[in-house]
Amino acid sequence: MGKTADLTAVQKAIIDTLKQEGTSVGSLWEEKKCGRKRCTTRRGDRTLRKIVEKDRFQTLGDLRKQWTESGVETSRATVYRRVQEMGYRCHIPQVKPLLNQKQRQKRLTWATEKQHWTVAQWSKVLFSDESKFCMSFGNQGARVWRKTGEREMPKCLKSSVKYPQSVMVWGAMSAAVNAASYQEILEHFMLPSSEKLYGDEDFIFQHDLAPAHSAKTTGKWFTDHGITVLNWPANSPDLNPIENLWDIVKRKLRDARPNTLDELKAAIEASWASITPQQCHRLIASMPRRIEAVISAKGFPTSIECITEHNYLKVDFFLY
Repeated sequence: MGKTADLTAVQKAIIDTLKQEGTSVGSLWEEKKCGRKRCTTRRGDRTLRKIVEKDRFQTLGDLRKQWTESGVETSRATVYRRVQEMGYRCHIPQVKPLLNQKQRQKRLTWATEKQHWTVAQWSKVLFSDESKFCMSFGNQGARVWRKTGEREMPKCLKSSVKYPQSVMVWGAMSAAVNAASYQEILEHFMLPSSEKLYGDEDFIFQHDLAPAHSAKTTGKWFTDHGITVLNWPANSPDLNPIENLWDIVKRKLRDARPNTLDELKAAIEASWASITPQQCHRLIASMPRRIEAVISAKGFPTSIECITEHNYLKVDFFLY
């Protein structure tokens, strides 16, 4: 049986009418596919691309206004479609430390000087940093399942406090401390850790440029103890492999959900203890790639996650 036999009486009548008017079903379908004519030209699209590239933080309204001023009159919907066609998507921007031109140049110079350091040389560096752990982890935490209209429902709210309980962790690390207390931490925790890690071998100590770290009295403490300090560029957490340790510890804490300060401390210690020496070796081995990334970026911030492939470091640490 032919296909026409399977059609309903109404469908047959429509086909007969189209045949009488000289229109085939196929040509009608092609006509529908064509849609309306594109309302912007390639030249206009190139202008829009330049407007987007000039400032990536503009709203659709801003883009439309500038595009209109350039001679292209169109709607917000069309602007949205065009930027989507160009490959742009609207995302929450990554937050990176602000680097001025002088700081970028120092980062680039520093990276160039260390470009040929081997993994063996980097393994002699005792990296340090600090991190603050709060009972509440801000925007990073559990999400909530809710229906439309339940946004303000008490069971769907996440409580926050102005000054949450917190613990500062030093793990060959420090901050939010004055020079005197920082030196006390170095005396009682860094020195024993360095002896355990390096024995009688020479090592280089790394810390950032926090005020307590760069104080003259702290510099004298290192000189008096015969410890070499690695010169470090400002605002460069992407160069410090121990930053990744804080990331993995804090992600583990999201599952722990501590309710008291003691539980928080215990959870931090347990999370820290789960990091293996193998992860430490992999992370130290990422230093040459970090250096190359800074050089390639001409001193601008780089992506820690991309460089380290999510490997992490383990060292001794101190809660205070």
